Amino acid sequence: MNGIIELHPNQTRQYIDAETIFLEMLRVRKEQMETRGTMFWRDISGTSYLIRESVGGSQKSLGAQNAKTDSIFQNFQSKKSGLSDRLISLTNAAHVQQRLNKALRVGRVPFIVVKTLNALQDAGLDDHFLTIGTHALYAYESACGVRFIPDVLATQDIDLLFDSRKRLSFMSKMKKMDSSFIGALQKADPTFRVMSDKKQTAINDSGFEIDVIRRMTVDGDPNPLRMSEFEDDLWAVQITDGNKMLGGKKLSQVIISETGHMAVMNTIEPRMFVKVKTQLSQLTSRDPKKRPKDQLQAKLVQELIDSYMPQYQ
Repeated sequence: MNGIIELHPNQTRQYIDAETIFLEMLRVRKEQMETRGTMFWRDISGTSYLIRESVGGSQKSLGAQNAKTDSIFQNFQSKKSGLSDRLISLTNAAHVQQRLNKALRVGRVPFIVVKTLNALQDAGLDDHFLTIGTHALYAYESACGVRFIPDVLATQDIDLLFDSRKRLSFMSKMKKMDSSFIGALQKADPTFRVMSDKKQTAINDSGFEIDVIRRMTVDGDPNPLRMSEFEDDLWAVQITDGNKMLGGKKLSQVIISETGHMAVMNTIEPRMFVKVKTQLSQLTSRDPKKRPKDQLQAKLVQELIDSYMPQYQ
């Protein structure tokens, strides 16, 4: 199809292998988080009690030593050790896949995008955002084993749609981290800073921008909305279609950078993308330089749905 190019079979096979290992590594890493902290026995008045200590240092007694608590202790220690060994093996395997991805030119997502998504995941914030706009195309093409023509992907900014419905959970995590949201983004690139004249935008020394957006204020959403309690943090700006996109189905897809590194991108499903981009291309208030690109992106994603994504037809 004009505008869509299929990957070579060896690239597709490599993508599948790399995706499988990367997702399993993430699964084991998440499971390991459940065994953080430690368990130990404490003697109190001549009786041993099993104590669970969290990473933060809080302690909880699980009861006096008996067959049940002995089993809890042994299972915890065994699971903790097994997960640690498995995660080391999978991490090493993922590094091998990263090198193969680069050698076979499997990925082409800008590395800063992958680093940003991984920084959000490492901070436990990934389920609070959807990547929308042009960068969502990387998820769609990865899901189908194809590539869009380069012109349709050219952009120097990424839009992160904040799910303000989960704002209480998000703010709780930010407070626990004792960090601003710009601080979380700086884990991906320490040169990110908040633009003085566009408080919703972070920009790095290479000129790459991250825009934080949100739905229009409903259900008691605070307005304006700062992303943490830190005064110099980013502010999320409202967009008209935000609530519609948050309410639709989601697509989660492994994407690969030109360096071979991987990340999971959470985005809107392709039918919603087509609908939003088509509407944008017809708005007279839309920048006339952007409307043709909106129309082309909608057209190509619809072709992708018709030929590669029967589940969305």
